Amino acid sequence: MVTHYFRPATLHVRPGQGRWLGWRIVSNDELTVGVLALQGDVREHLAILAHCGVRAVPVRRERELAAVDGLVIPGGESTTIVKLARHFDLFEPLADRIAGGLPTYGSCAGMILLADRILDGTADQTTFGGIDMTVRRNAFGRQVESFEEHLELAGLAGPPMTAVFIRAPWVEEVGPAPEVLGRIRSGPATGRIVAIRQRHLLATSFHPELTGDARVHEYFVEMVRQSGRNR
Repeated sequence: MVTHYFRPATLHVRPGQGRWLGWRIVSNDELTVGVLALQGDVREHLAILAHCGVRAVPVRRERELAAVDGLVIPGGESTTIVKLARHFDLFEPLADRIAGGLPTYGSCAGMILLADRILDGTADQTTFGGIDMTVRRNAFGRQVESFEEHLELAGLAGPPMTAVFIRAPWVEEVGPAPEVLGRIRSGPATGRIVAIRQRHLLATSFHPELTGDARVHEYFVEMVRQSGRNR
């Protein structure tokens, strides 16, 4: 199977789309969505968010975090992201903003960092937390065992999306609060949870930023907009 890499011209987006927000219309370009820019697929997430019509900015410092309406935690190495977040004095402010309701989307390593519990992590591994789930780190195997899967996700219209899994986690257990959005449909991992949401938090095992399909990011941008509406 051929990997469909990110090509802006193929994105399913509606730039500048506006929605009612209280007494006025708020368009996507009034929203600022950050990407935690410590490690991982930062550039790819910024590009796809920009094509969704929002102001997409890298976040490395607390002052940059304070300026965003929503945040993406990209794939990468979860332990490295935590170490760098502490180095930049960003770990506690980010954990506090997530706990305080900041809409946040985590892909792959970002899913691990939004989990309340981890299996197969390092002895001292910590997370930002927020989703009542147990995630198994590197559940699908090593880098050479990366693969693609066609997934149907709750809340996303259209045909199944191509999901790219690279040293990906899966959700082992969930508490009563999260909503399961997607599961593996075939093979030895059939039934494993790979997309989940709990209130203002969204997480996927896979990397939607590596394909030309912007629907997951559009879904997240809508979460950010609705969060602003409910404030």
